[in-house]
Amino acid sequence: MASSLTCAGMIWAFLSFLCAAASCVGFFMPYWLLGSQLEKSVSFGTFRRCSYPVRDETLQTTVMVEQCGRYASFQAIPSAEWRICTVVTGLGCGLLLLVALTALMGCCVSELISRTVGRVAGGIQFLGGLLIGSGCALYPLGWDSEEVRQTCDNLSNQFELGTCEIGWAYYCTGGGAAAAMLVCTWLACFSGKKQKQYPY
Repeated sequence: MASSLTCAGMIWAFLSFLCAAASCVGFFMPYWLLGSQLEKSVSFGTFRRCSYPVRDETLQTTVMVEQCGRYASFQAIPSAEWRICTVVTGLGCGLLLLVALTALMGCCVSELISRTVGRVAGGIQFLGGLLIGSGCALYPLGWDSEEVRQTCDNLSNQFELGTCEIGWAYYCTGGGAAAAMLVCTWLACFSGKKQKQYPY
């Protein structure tokens, strides 16, 4: 099987896949923000949550259901900032995944990735990383929502965590995006082989 990638292109394809995987896994996991409520651990993502309070009518008390899941609807996401974050970060992850899969195909298909295509792919990666970075920057604006305040002992506010802490998934998403923007975008410029000129 012939490859359309240079040696730097092979490294680019591998790193692109790792960055896209890190960003996508971090985005999907509900461990961006960690706290506790009713002595149970609670965690939030942009569109998912683990552990939530439910009113038990037989005991006439509020109990915590220790399950993870998506919000019932897009409008049920606790804040407008988190809704925007979900869309922007999801688009960025989609772009990183698209480029990563194209780069991996370039390892097996000849004349798929030229120098020009590699540079365009690098630009798309930069845009994807920028979108994810924007989503990560928007996320703390939603810390003043009622759900988050209940979890953080009513001490949280925009860019103030209170008793909560940032989880591993937030760092995973942002780290994957940063690596895609800084390393993969640069490697993409050297990824494609010079195309052969055919005399017609």
